[in-house]
Amino acid sequence: MKNKGYWLLLGFLLIVCGFTAIVLQLIGVNWWFLQFLELGGRLFAFVAKILMVLAGVLTIVFAHTDWERERRESSEEQPEA
Repeated sequence: MKNKGYWLLLGFLLIVCGFTAIVLQLIGVNWWFLQFLELGGRLFAFVAKILMVLAGVLTIVFAHTDWERERRESSEEQPEA
């Protein structure tokens, strides 16, 4: 995968920003760059922050996946009928 380091950095930033935004929301404070999420309501903002964390986890998982090996393994293991 090209730019694996950038994808990992993006994933970690999404996770860190999402978790800290959730914790800050619990005490009544918000990140200034995520303030626009509060326009949709508190529930919408909370769900959006959870989705940020999940997107970060998925980004890290996809960045660590060796796609060439996965293709080789899937082509070798053809089920017999």
